Amino acid sequence: MVNKVYKSSAEAISDVKDGAVIMFGGFGLAGIPQNLIRALYKKGTRNITVISNNPGSRLGDNEYGLAPLFKEGRVRKFIGSYPAATKSFKELYDAGMVELELVPQGTLAERIRAKGSGIGGFYVKTGAGTLLAEGKETRAINGEQYILEYPLEADFAFVKAYKSDRCGNLVYRYTGANFNPLMAMAAAVTIAEAEEVVDAGELDPSTIHTPAIFVDRIVKGERYDRWYE
Repeated sequence: MVNKVYKSSAEAISDVKDGAVIMFGGFGLAGIPQNLIRALYKKGTRNITVISNNPGSRLGDNEYGLAPLFKEGRVRKFIGSYPAATKSFKELYDAGMVELELVPQGTLAERIRAKGSGIGGFYVKTGAGTLLAEGKETRAINGEQYILEYPLEADFAFVKAYKSDRCGNLVYRYTGANFNPLMAMAAAVTIAEAEEVVDAGELDPSTIHTPAIFVDRIVKGERYDRWYE
């Protein structure tokens, strides 16, 4: 049995270098890898490309998740669907301090899934005839225009699970199951943080969302902020 558990989030992300392309799970705190993001922030990694649904989250005046990385100028480019999630991203973008590749949410999910599934490209109707289609190959299928989209690749995927066993089988809950399972399959190295880590054999096989073969490293999250509840 391979034990993939690391002692800390800092240890798990220690080899993430400046300029890395990283996928970050999300969709609310149920799916945000808070501890891995916090460790990356403390490490001081810069010039990264972020692939995520949004560049952080906001509740009232509080911005959390990926927002601190953007505020500190650590991010070179954001690839995602909802840049308006934080005020700080808009300010950075308007000032020309961060690049943006806007991708419709369903297309974002499919581009990530395509990489993990070995699909070289696919045609999608969303965005056809708009600015999002500029520079992209288009094709008429059954009388309608489609855009050719390519898979999204990443050096690392930071994912958040509810539970993991020591082999790397992952269970998500709530909106954590939206992007995390797709990202876990799509990166060269997948690092998972979990609220609870159990011994091999303790998870009901029928509840596992991400099989261990897709997970390279596991860490038990050190701290989870619950102030939003």
